[in-house]
Amino acid sequence: MISVALIGVLAVAAGWMLEGPGPKARNGASTEVILPQKAGVAKIAGALGRAGVIRSPAIFVIAAEFTGAAPHLKAGDYVIRSGASVAQIIRVIRSGAVARRFVTIPEGLSSQAVADILASRDDLTGPVDAAPEGSILPETYEVRRGETRVAVTRRMQVAQADLLADLWTRRAENLPFKTPDEAVTLASIVEKETAKADERPRIAAVFINRLDKGMRLETDPTVIYGLSGGLPLGHSLRVSELAKRTPYNTYQVAGLPPTPIGNPGKASLVAALNPDKTNDLYFVADGTGGHVFASTLEEHARNVAHWRTIEHQGGAMAPGAGIADTFSGGVDANKVRAPQ
Repeated sequence: MISVALIGVLAVAAGWMLEGPGPKARNGASTEVILPQKAGVAKIAGALGRAGVIRSPAIFVIAAEFTGAAPHLKAGDYVIRSGASVAQIIRVIRSGAVARRFVTIPEGLSSQAVADILASRDDLTGPVDAAPEGSILPETYEVRRGETRVAVTRRMQVAQADLLADLWTRRAENLPFKTPDEAVTLASIVEKETAKADERPRIAAVFINRLDKGMRLETDPTVIYGLSGGLPLGHSLRVSELAKRTPYNTYQVAGLPPTPIGNPGKASLVAALNPDKTNDLYFVADGTGGHVFASTLEEHARNVAHWRTIEHQGGAMAPGAGIADTFSGGVDANKVRAPQ
């Protein structure tokens, strides 16, 4: 007959096996372990042992069977805290608390830049091709290890299509464009012209007012896109580049460019479809990261002169320094350009 003392010893030993601290992580504060689909408790224990998060696969199997957890352990990608006990690991795997992975797409990136981000992720699989420009909604997305890059791209496109369909039904009246695609194109320009969310409806109003009056948009980000496909030029726009005729040079071509010049975020899409009601036709940097607006060329010229004073005194540049985010409107001196 087993003595009471021996039973006590066995109980203490069992408790230690379940609740005692596990091995320290080999590198850092946690260890990532991937448990494949349809893996039984023995295979799960083997994967945990190879990862170094448990000392004995056999003890893990016994513990899982003893606690009744064995049939309920779930496949997935887990992050096991350094020193976690067997009991803690079993609870994590039984609950299915898999590691959460995210990819963030900043507003305004070209579709090729988005493709490059996805291509750099080693937790995604398969090839990736750049989506049509402007078809992706910049946002933070949760992804699964092993998910294909094509599937992630498609989710980003569906998110944009769903948002755009909703915003289109609630758009302002009498906008100077007829399709959602044109709205995205305008929004992509708004996105490039300001980093300040509260300015976007007013920036959009400037462009819409110019379209209504048959004025050219004269916006540098479109010129840059026509030259580089959205990649940084590495220098301020040159006079010769502004004179180079491309379908995207809105100093030379009337109306909207033929496609978006990036992937605008929600705030810019909202602004393009519900702009402020103003008479503004011009804007120029104000030295604080924002802009000052004008409805006449004379007023704009004064604003430009003030900006040049700030610039010469070493004042702050507008967002995206090196991109001329103002309209010439016949006042060439307001452009930020490199020599020809």
